[in-house]
Amino acid sequence: MKLIVHRVGGDVNVSRHEIFTNLVSSEEELREMLGSPGKLAAHKTIRFLDEHCRNFIAKSPFLVIATADAGGSCDASPRGDAPGFVHVVDEKHLVIPERQGNRKFDSLLNILANPNVGLFFMIPGLGETLRINGRGYVIKDNGMLEGMTVQGKTPLVGIGIEVEECYIHCAKAIKRSELWQPSTWLTQMQLPSIPHMLAAHIQIPDEVITPEDVEKSLEESYTKRLY
Repeated sequence: MKLIVHRVGGDVNVSRHEIFTNLVSSEEELREMLGSPGKLAAHKTIRFLDEHCRNFIAKSPFLVIATADAGGSCDASPRGDAPGFVHVVDEKHLVIPERQGNRKFDSLLNILANPNVGLFFMIPGLGETLRINGRGYVIKDNGMLEGMTVQGKTPLVGIGIEVEECYIHCAKAIKRSELWQPSTWLTQMQLPSIPHMLAAHIQIPDEVITPEDVEKSLEESYTKRLY
């Protein structure tokens, strides 16, 4: 198979379509192969946060936010805290506090360039998930953010979401993965070594980063800079 390689800014990029050569090219082709949604799935989307969505959000300690920059390059980022950490303002708006992180601000910068966002809420032990799509804003409303203070730390900014779509996603993926079944979980010894992975990925000129360096940095971050 012949690959076309493009060099951009010193990085080598391989055109995706030169690797994947047998592609689905239209919705019609996709529907012919896989079919159309059933009546329940096709009509389950609502346009506001009803009492059921609010209850789900209030019990969720974890979500993933999907964003894209102005050019369409995508990012998915986790957000988590005690259940109810996401504040529902009204039936069309919610706020996610921006806690301390790595200060790359991938999600925030993407939202500034492209407001379209997708949220994926999870509740441990529950197979179904809540998906919300809408428009994102980087907010600094003190009145809202002060109510999200934890351990004396008030977030300086938050992500405001204007809700456009809400719907429950079925549990098939969670059931297939057995995500909430402790009997399927890897032991501590079987898990990937994050310090070794990061030490291999981090490239700083004229500096050698060891797994021990990474482990020490992570431990300090988790114990002293969680909020």
